[in-house]
Amino acid sequence: MSTIEEKRHSLAHLLAQAILNVYPNAKLTIGPATETGFYYDVDFGTSKLTDQDLPKIEKEMKKILPTWDSFTAVSKTPEQAREFFKDNPYKLELIEEIISRGEEITFYQSGEFIDLCRGGHVAHMNEIDLESFKLDKTAGAYWRGDEKNSMLTRVYGLAFENKTELDAYIEKLNQAKERDHRKLGKELDLFTFSELVGGGLPLFTPKGTAIRNAIIDKVYEIQDEYDTQEVCIPHITKPDLYKTSGHWDKFKDELFHVHGRENEFVMKPMNCPHHTQIFASKPRSYKELPLRYVESTMVYRDEQSGELLGLGRVRSITQDDGHTFCTPEQIDQEVKILISIIKKFYTLLGLMKEGNYRVSLSFRDPKEPQKYLGDESVWETAQAALTKIAQDENLPYEIFEGEAAFYGPKIDFMFKDAIGRERQLGTVQLDFNMPARFGLEYTDKDGTKKAPVMIHRAIAGSLERFLSIAIEHFAGNFPFWMAPVQVALIPIKEQHESVAKDLHKKLKSLRIRVDYMNSNDNFGKRIKKAKEERVPYFIIIGDKDIEANKVTLESRDEGQLGQKSIEEVLRLFAELK
Repeated sequence: MSTIEEKRHSLAHLLAQAILNVYPNAKLTIGPATETGFYYDVDFGTSKLTDQDLPKIEKEMKKILPTWDSFTAVSKTPEQAREFFKDNPYKLELIEEIISRGEEITFYQSGEFIDLCRGGHVAHMNEIDLESFKLDKTAGAYWRGDEKNSMLTRVYGLAFENKTELDAYIEKLNQAKERDHRKLGKELDLFTFSELVGGGLPLFTPKGTAIRNAIIDKVYEIQDEYDTQEVCIPHITKPDLYKTSGHWDKFKDELFHVHGRENEFVMKPMNCPHHTQIFASKPRSYKELPLRYVESTMVYRDEQSGELLGLGRVRSITQDDGHTFCTPEQIDQEVKILISIIKKFYTLLGLMKEGNYRVSLSFRDPKEPQKYLGDESVWETAQAALTKIAQDENLPYEIFEGEAAFYGPKIDFMFKDAIGRERQLGTVQLDFNMPARFGLEYTDKDGTKKAPVMIHRAIAGSLERFLSIAIEHFAGNFPFWMAPVQVALIPIKEQHESVAKDLHKKLKSLRIRVDYMNSNDNFGKRIKKAKEERVPYFIIIGDKDIEANKVTLESRDEGQLGQKSIEEVLRLFAELK
């Protein structure tokens, strides 16, 4: 029995044949399997393909499928391969690369369709259920992912073992569309984009800013237990900083350049090199360590416009960032502290549950040491330290080689959201290399100079990306502490407003985010507005409430809670904070 990946790859061939049947002048490029199906990148020339055209291509695929049997491999000489694809510059480019690597050129045929391919297909096409796949959408894609190249049309398909699995996945997609942070962000008035400002540069409204501040405040509240120190750094730097840190070679094409009157600067794409210079600003002793620097600040990366996606991929990134400088003997203690902060924060979000998260120990790929800074022995020491900590903390971890940062191994926390999508969020990264590159040192007990260890940490990480995930996970129904408006205060009529105003002052004194919805508008409209905005609690004040010296409390999640005294209400909200 063939694997699902082989079925998906075979369906990419079927898609290509169907496209050529409907659009004979189309030029095929590449068509791999994906985690949920397959796609094919196609140059349609002067024709324009949209999602509305997919049903006729899918119909053609299902018409062809019964006529195909198995895939037959055919080896070609360079001359034969070039002749076959003489009118397709994309395939010719691939052929020349295969030749340059000294590899065999193979074509695969099923039915009348022949394509350049390495293989990996089903044994027989009758293994594929006609109802197990569906064309999904179209998108633009640059040839070879390079924006300097031609823009192609990518045709996506979904494919699973059977119709039941396909339908389940489509239902998940439908849920994802309803939860899309771009849709909900607009409906809830959280953020916007402006053509005059530029793509990938989000503008946060008062409500969106309230959520961002609540997230940072909560992280700081948790980590303040561990004697952290806030620092503040500029948004630009001389390129020399990143050349020393090692970031220049890796990120130079993603930097925004700033030309001053006398010097060239770049917008910072990360904060760690700046933080090293705070450590280096004066002599340090082992008695001062660990030093735990934290900061919430923006960094900037010149992402390609085609890769921008709402808040999930932006050019201005607010990092919940932190760097700990410690002795080697303090690594165990410091990493465990950071893990405890991550656990506390994600427990508040309801994500830190057994079976709902896993941990990736992201190590370097020993087969490609040139991608990483530092000696092999340093990496082995760092990786062994993280493995021991993961075991001590009983973390559900797996080791993934090739997923490390270029300067050190990581512990990455992976969480499932409300509809089962896995998201990488909190991370702790161990770095022996950057302190050495900057010549950082402290005086140890014996009077010798030693290099500190640097531990990078992100709890929420990029606030923009975190917020995109949180909006979709909660579908806009944020927990009380995070909600942009925590309480809607609704007096029924004008004569109830004096009591409402007094309560409004008391709520504000508790730093509760309250929307005072006065009686200028219809009472029913105000209730509807509060519900549409997904406010966690409504306080309603009417004649009966004033007579009883109470207010009526309603919860978004629990429904009617009945009349409560003002003291009870204030106590409840103080506890929920």
